[in-house]
Amino acid sequence: MEFSVIQGDIAQQEADALVNAAGTSLRMGSGVAGALRRATNGPINDEAMSKGPVELGEVAATDAYDLAADYVIHAAAMPHYGDGRATPESIRTATRNTLERADELECRSLVLPILGTGAAGFDFETGARLICEELWQYESTSVTDIDVIAYSAEEYEIVTEIADRLHS
Repeated sequence: MEFSVIQGDIAQQEADALVNAAGTSLRMGSGVAGALRRATNGPINDEAMSKGPVELGEVAATDAYDLAADYVIHAAAMPHYGDGRATPESIRTATRNTLERADELECRSLVLPILGTGAAGFDFETGARLICEELWQYESTSVTDIDVIAYSAEEYEIVTEIADRLHS
């Protein structure tokens, strides 16, 4: 399916669902999770943790509280126990499960970061390629507007180049 690449802070985006790069405990610590947690002005961390732990690659949805969204989909691309590292399969599975959950929630719009590449330690460029591949292959029943978000200008350039290369 088609998607756009944007640059910015995920906690400042507007969509039906924003995606949290989570670990299997669903505890919202740093990075994307921390930005979303700080911006919600609500008990999102408690709600997320009440739905966990989940298996690697699984997702859970919570209210988005004060964010400009209806839901936060917590995509567990990394284990919160042991070595805490994401794998190609965990990134692919978490991306696919996120898209399926967005469809179940009848979301039209979604903002998705590059899962597994921050605290989870996976190579950013490879993670971006895996996510873009999953997006191109997915056939949604409700989602029509996906933004893949990169925080820095450098990451934005990497994701844009990968998306363009895969689409041509």
